[in-house]
Amino acid sequence: MIEGLIGIKIGMSQSFNAEGNVIPVTVIKAGPCTVIQKKTKDKDGYEAVQIGLVEEKGVKKPLKPQAGHFKKAGVPPVRLLREFRFDTQGELKEGDQVLVNIFASGEKVRITGTSKGKGFQGVVKRHGFAGGGASHGSMFHRAPGSIGASSYPSRVFKGMRMGGHMGHDRVTVRDMVVIQVDKDNNLLLVRGAVPGPRGGIVLITKGNFKPQTA
Repeated sequence: MIEGLIGIKIGMSQSFNAEGNVIPVTVIKAGPCTVIQKKTKDKDGYEAVQIGLVEEKGVKKPLKPQAGHFKKAGVPPVRLLREFRFDTQGELKEGDQVLVNIFASGEKVRITGTSKGKGFQGVVKRHGFAGGGASHGSMFHRAPGSIGASSYPSRVFKGMRMGGHMGHDRVTVRDMVVIQVDKDNNLLLVRGAVPGPRGGIVLITKGNFKPQTA
């Protein structure tokens, strides 16, 4: 059995449990995904399966290497490809479809996405610095202050919290609970927030997955 799927974040909504309490949920369009290639330990050094997300608008003009790769699998070209480990006990072959029903309500999953990019930000927003006084004549409002001594060590230590690029990082959230699985519409509802903007690509992996050890 394959351990995960490629999805697209639709947005946030809310659901209700049996007691009538509100549960914040993130709606993800998970799949359908097509198996493009199987990787074996004998040939590739590890066991994995490469899947592609099937979208309404396919790839119009794939490059020749891409066209040959998909032609070998006997499937139309897709835009997004990712690899997932899989259980060798389950039989998968090129061209098979993997649907959202590999997950079940109440199951814990790990979701990986790219956080929202904030561009260049100062220390107040990036690191939560308090800043200086806001009164007239202060002349110290959102500046970082001293970043090191002068004569010794005459340099700035690595890791000093300063302004810089913020966001657009790969973020993984663990132990997210699946609230609902909608197989007809390929939708997955998970409790809580998921990294990234609406329309962002996310990877959903089963929470019971254990990395293989050498």
